[in-house]
Formats: sequence, C-alpha cells, structure tokens
Amino acid sequence: MTTAQTDAVAKEPSAPATPSDQRERDRMWRRPARGRNQEGQRAALLPKGGGGRRAGWWPYLFLAPWFVGLFGLTVYPMLDSLYLSFTKFDLLTAPEWIGVDNYRKMFTDDPVFWDSVHATLLYVVVSVPLKLAFALGVAMLLNRPLKGIGLYRAAFYLPSLLGGAVAVAIVWRQVFGGDGLFNDFLGWFGIKGQDWVSSPDSALYTIVLLAVWQFGTPMVIFLAGLKQLPKDVYEAAAIDGAGPVTRFFRITLPLLTPIVFFNVVLQIIDAFKTFTPAFVISNGTGGPLNSTMLYSLYLYKKGFADLQMGYASALAWVLFLVIAGFTAVNFVAGRYWVHYDD
Repeated sequence: MTTAQTDAVAKEPSAPATPSDQRERDRMWRRPARGRNQEGQRAALLPKGGGGRRAGWWPYLFLAPWFVGLFGLTVYPMLDSLYLSFTKFDLLTAPEWIGVDNYRKMFTDDPVFWDSVHATLLYVVVSVPLKLAFALGVAMLLNRPLKGIGLYRAAFYLPSLLGGAVAVAIVWRQVFGGDGLFNDFLGWFGIKGQDWVSSPDSALYTIVLLAVWQFGTPMVIFLAGLKQLPKDVYEAAAIDGAGPVTRFFRITLPLLTPIVFFNVVLQIIDAFKTFTPAFVISNGTGGPLNSTMLYSLYLYKKGFADLQMGYASALAWVLFLVIAGFTAVNFVAGRYWVHYDD
C-alpha cells in the first residue's frame, strides 16, 4: 500500500456508533455526576458541624448520670481512702500524714490482724467448696422434669434471699446456742450438746454452715448451665454403658467447668467480704478468742469502733489487693481446667 493510499484510509470517517454504544458512553459520563449528587444528598441529611461521624455530645449527655456515679461514688472514694491509708485519721480531726506506718504496724505489730487473716482464710477455704458442692448437687436434683419443680426451685432459692439479713443471723445464733434447736436435735440421739457459738473450736463453723445454707444463688447459675448441656452426649454415653457417676465426671463436670469457674470467682469474693453473720453471732466482738474475727469485721471495728479510719483504710486496701490476687490466680489457673466450646 502506497503512502497516498494509507493517508486515504486514515482520512476515511469511522463507522457510526450503534445505539447501545452510545448508551454505554452516556452511562459512563453520567456516573461521576450521579455519585457527586448522592454524596451531596447524604451530606445534606447529616447534621451540621461534626465531620463524618455525627454522634455529637448526645451520648455523653445520656451517660452523664452513670459518669457522676462512677467518679462521685466509686473513683473518688477509692482515691480518698488510698490517701487516708497513709494518714492518722480519727474522723474528728484533720488527717495527719504518717507514710507507711499503718502498713508497717499491720504486718509487724498487730496480732489481731493475723487472727482475722487466719479466720477469714479458714472461712473461705471451708465454706466456698462446701457451698458450691451443695449447690451443684441440689441443682442436679432440680434439673429433673418433676411435677411442681418450679415450687421446689423457689423454696431452695429462698434462703439466699434471707441469709444475709440480721434477723436470720440472730435466729442462727439461737439455734446453735446452749439451749438451741440443734442441741435439742442431738438430744434425741442421746448426745449432749454445747454452746456452739461460744466455743472457739466451733463458733466459726456455725458461720460456715450459715454460708452453705445460702446456696441458692450458685444453685440457680448451675441449674441454668445444666439446661444448656447437650442431651445427645448423655444418650450416647448411656448406650456405651456409662453409669451416672461416670457420666457426671466425664461429661457433666467438664462441660460445666465455665459455670464452676464463674461461681468460684464470685463466691470467693463474697466470702472475703462476709461481715453480717460474724458481727451478729459474736455480738460485734469477733469472739470467742477472735475465732470469728473475720477481716471485714476487724476493718469495721478499727474504723467505726476505735475511730482509726486511716488504719481501717489501709486494711481495706490490703483486702482489695488480696481479692484481686485471688481473682487473678483463678483466671490463670482456669486456663488448665476450664473447657470452653473451642
């Protein structure tokens, strides 16, 4: 092809566009404009002056009561008690800064403090396992489809609603007194009882029994967990010949370990803070021989009976650290025995 022929071909007009091609070009040219219009419409619908995220200050306004409670009733009192723990303060005069003297006295020159630590640890170690074991056993009994089972569940939960009351602690002291119902019960079998709340060897265990009697809350939590266990696993185990004991230790308990862990953490924290039963049963003295001097009771006596609020604040912070330490240990140890779905 010669140069003239090539120029002639190049100068030839192109073929006219088909209607479909023209519509495609129009759609491509209109798309940016349409996008800009949509962005403009969306921007017009948003409130003025807040950027892309239009939450504004309304959420903070609705959260304001919670923030007031958090900082006014929790954070500020905690920081104030931390300051008071380094002072000598009797509620009547201004606090006097004494540094770490309260903590040094607590650990080196206060035998009653160590009596309260011993009584509290013994109470926690004995009451928490007994309470959880009793709660799990009753929950398994109430997990059966029996007639009127709702009434039985309410009846077993009732002590937890009343167990922390002062009136119940007074009744409990009368039951285990020298002329109480417990000694009358033992008399039917020819056993001579004693004044259980006045004996240093048994006074603390009456409080332990009161704690175990309040098993309703962990029982309800265990019952909710038992309702979620898969039935087909039990059916397969029964077909394989597994008995009730084997099914409990090989199926129920492993599947229930998250619920057990939850109850263990809550009950340990609650046991460390026990106050009312020890105060009522011992008439506020922690006796006999400091056998019922639980830590919270000793903290109360130092702060409000002896007016040593600085020392009581130091006791409170030690209790806080102990509870935090036990909780952290539970979470670390839980990695090895708590089994989740994953």
